[in-house]
Amino acid sequence: MSTEPEESRLSELAPVNADSNDAEEKPRRRMPFAWFWPLLVGAAAALVLRIAFSGGPGHPFSAMLGAFVYLAPAVCGAVTVYMAERIERRSWGYYIWAPWVSTALFVIGTLLVFIEGMICAVVIVPLFAVMGSVGGLAMGLVCRVTDWPKPALYSFAMLPLVLGAIEPHLPNPDQFSTTSRTLFIAAPAERVWHELNNARDIQPAEVDDAWAYRIGVPLPLAGVTEETPEGRVRKVLWQKNVHFEEVITEWQPGRLLKWRYRFAPDSFPAGALDDHVMIGGQYFDLRDSAFTLTPRDGGTELRVDVAWRVSTRFNWYADRVAGFLLGDGAEHILRFYKARSEGTVAVAAR
Repeated sequence: MSTEPEESRLSELAPVNADSNDAEEKPRRRMPFAWFWPLLVGAAAALVLRIAFSGGPGHPFSAMLGAFVYLAPAVCGAVTVYMAERIERRSWGYYIWAPWVSTALFVIGTLLVFIEGMICAVVIVPLFAVMGSVGGLAMGLVCRVTDWPKPALYSFAMLPLVLGAIEPHLPNPDQFSTTSRTLFIAAPAERVWHELNNARDIQPAEVDDAWAYRIGVPLPLAGVTEETPEGRVRKVLWQKNVHFEEVITEWQPGRLLKWRYRFAPDSFPAGALDDHVMIGGQYFDLRDSAFTLTPRDGGTELRVDVAWRVSTRFNWYADRVAGFLLGDGAEHILRFYKARSEGTVAVAAR
């Protein structure tokens, strides 16, 4: 029996098989920096959403809406994982950590194009990282168990835009909180009382190691109590022409100084603070504060109490950030008055 037909058929298939092998190997050849492209595309997708969410406070598509804060980083993580899965199968660990990098790139991008301020960028990074991982894990699961990752991605990307138009019609919940700090000062209550009402020429080195000032809150320059027709008012001045008043509601010399905050339309010039987290605005406000002085052996115990409000869809996070920054700031204010009070006592004793 002749083998020529069989040999002829094998010779015809040989080059096809060779081409097939080459085709199988080609997808394995990666573009330069292929590991970086999924991260960059994910960051770019989130940046597009941030540009879309440029509405003012209380309006559709504000960057302070839960639709943006929760879902934009989730979309960032989902896009990152989807693009990476197109190259090769990734691990569950990748679904978690890769979105951290892409959300960080996203935040850096908002700073570079001047649509976000340093204060908000710093405080929101931890939440963005978590939500990015949630989006990454969700997309990783879709890629592993379904055949429709692209439709799922499109639907996911549209969700924040839909909710961003609806959410402003719903009232934000208010959360009211307080914090207090106490410090012993080796100076009499009369001396401390004087410093509380006459803080002038505050130097950066006296307060600038507080976290709020490190991330961009303007440094205080002065806080002086004045007599006005309506009563006693503390006039406060910060850098960047920030100014506001503290209307004194309780006045017990050497014992208690309590006030409520009053902000004017020009208290915070443009660029002094991130506009959508303006103090006294829709999402955040300082309510009142107080200094309490208690005489002790060898000096005075000074306590400061600070009360505030947050009104967001993510109060559980915003309130903790506010509590940390205000508590840390209160500690540094106490240290400032301690240094001033003890310094004048030491000079007087010479």
